[in-house]
Amino acid sequence: MPVTRIVVINDASQARGGATGLALLSVRLLRERGLDVSYICGDDGDNDDLRALGVTVIAAGSAGLRQRGRADAMIRGLNNIATRDLVAGYVREHDTPGTVYHVHGWAQILSPSIFRALAPVAARTFIHAHDMFLACPNGVFMDYRRNQVCQRTPLSASCIVTNCDKRSYSQKVWRLARQKSLFASFDRTLPWAGILLIHPAMQERLARAGYGADMFRIVRNPSAPYSATRIRAEDNRDIVYVGRLERDKGALDIAAAAARAGMALTLVGDGPLRGVLEARYPDFHITGWQPREAVGGFVGAARVLVMPSHHPEPFALVIPEAVQAGLPVIVSDTALMAAEITECGLGLSVNIFDPSALDDAIATLRDMPDKDLREMSQRGFSNQANLSMTPETWADRLVDLYRGALKT
Repeated sequence: MPVTRIVVINDASQARGGATGLALLSVRLLRERGLDVSYICGDDGDNDDLRALGVTVIAAGSAGLRQRGRADAMIRGLNNIATRDLVAGYVREHDTPGTVYHVHGWAQILSPSIFRALAPVAARTFIHAHDMFLACPNGVFMDYRRNQVCQRTPLSASCIVTNCDKRSYSQKVWRLARQKSLFASFDRTLPWAGILLIHPAMQERLARAGYGADMFRIVRNPSAPYSATRIRAEDNRDIVYVGRLERDKGALDIAAAAARAGMALTLVGDGPLRGVLEARYPDFHITGWQPREAVGGFVGAARVLVMPSHHPEPFALVIPEAVQAGLPVIVSDTALMAAEITECGLGLSVNIFDPSALDDAIATLRDMPDKDLREMSQRGFSNQANLSMTPETWADRLVDLYRGALKT
């Protein structure tokens, strides 16, 4: 049975986050391969690029949870009846034996209820795990109150009584309710086509929530290096950070460490901590948000990129983008790529909650002989570690999975 249509399902139609960016990238790459694509989204679906690609857009016209009143957000976040019915109606009226469904983001608008609507076509439905929300109430297996990676079983007694949420325990209670709603809606006895994991280390965490190993398919994210030519890191002396300027991303940690090391720091990004950073560190350069094609101009003058996230990043895109451009990295040891970075000699990993560990890592790369740093840079630029896929190989992998689902 050939693939006749792919239905991409995602909260949003405009890229303001990684999952939506990848959902939209998949649409473009699939259309380039001549495949028919429909796009079901929770927002208004107003995207000129989708229209230009000839994509049929089915929009719920709903707002995200943060744009709703508290009570409305709590109810719709658990069970959005309107989006459930929208998806169910599409399946009922338009499904064919050659149609494949691919869910990307669902936690901000669509809600867990869409999985009930997709149950009749479970064997042709893939769910992309861009984060840990399929398993963990707070989406990252992180105990924010204790600054520890969480090892608990989701919805176990220990999980329920632990206040691990960034905001409050009342927020945790609501997230527990949403997780119960998800587990009730997402019937794991059905023959779902697969859960797509963006890093192999996600398997153990999702298995804790009761997902069987036979459901997992490893599909690393696509990336492109910041520079087509090798960044001559050995000639540079500065540090660069790329990401949102917020506490959980470690923006304050790297700023304080750079100041202690006496090194210049460029922060490529924006966020709630921008004002704080500008006041404390007026000599550091904060670029604000930059389009993807402009970031290379800022990282090219760096000796090292630091990715200091507190929580376990399943796939921090800045890591392969930097490494494959020849830029050594320092990453938090909570990141799922941390072991690969150290094993492949592409940089260092540190306990981000220990300031002295970050200081030592920065000093190591700052003082490393240029010859040794050049070798580290060249290893990354060679891309032998295969931390990510190219957009083309990523799209090919998706199409192969779609075809495989129709053969079963």
